[in-house]
Amino acid sequence: MLYLIGLGLGDAKDITVKGLEVVQQCSRVYLEAYTSILTVGKEALEEFYGKELILADRETVEQNADTVLKDAHQCDVAFLVVGDPFGATTHSDLVLRAVKLGIPYRVIHNASILNAVGCCGLQLYSFGETVSIVFWTDTWKPESFFDKITKNKKNGMHTLCLLDIKVKEQSLENLMRGKKIYDPPRYMRVNEAAEQLLAIVQNRRQEGEEPKVTEDTVCVGLARVGAVDQKIASGTLQEMITAELGGPLHSMIITGILHPLEIEMLKLFAVNKVIFEN
Repeated sequence: MLYLIGLGLGDAKDITVKGLEVVQQCSRVYLEAYTSILTVGKEALEEFYGKELILADRETVEQNADTVLKDAHQCDVAFLVVGDPFGATTHSDLVLRAVKLGIPYRVIHNASILNAVGCCGLQLYSFGETVSIVFWTDTWKPESFFDKITKNKKNGMHTLCLLDIKVKEQSLENLMRGKKIYDPPRYMRVNEAAEQLLAIVQNRRQEGEEPKVTEDTVCVGLARVGAVDQKIASGTLQEMITAELGGPLHSMIITGILHPLEIEMLKLFAVNKVIFEN
């Protein structure tokens, strides 16, 4: 049996009782280690679970999935995912591979950033399409996510922005030379996302467009949602540039039409309460 188990968003104790029981009975336990992170490392998880974990990076999951599924006909194998297995990042490919091989599977769900963002007071049914904001480079500055935010904004919907993380990434030089040398992990902060969004706003104006999202659009920055030290800040897109939210992981919300109750909740986290008085 293949088990896909959500770990929640905080630390080792956020796993469900059901999930923990399954982990402890499995012959092999893989920890997906490239789409998200908890506030604790692999060693803390191993100590709490009482089980050795095998790190599964992007290459393992996407190119060598057979190693994860090996012998799953005869024994139980667990695949652990921060958040929910089918939350912000789905693992449908692994399920399809298992089904094709005749391996039964079971999913044990947990909290995901997709529902935990409700902690800021915005109503979940008022969210539109979720987008990912990626790190720009000197030669690659995509803006397609901005068009999706604009579409949500026109419909009065909020947009959850998942901010990029880079884990076990190679520089172009090392990749071309075939060197297994990896860059240090990078986690996009709310400040960086705001800078990129503001740059797009300026680009659109130079093209003769007046964007729906501007410097004055109300946004929400979130960090380490689900952890004891989670932090939330609400303010304008311009104010997100200087919002201090600490370490990863960060997420960001571009608001649509705000209900009076949502406004009252956002005041609790406001970096400048004046914007909510107008």
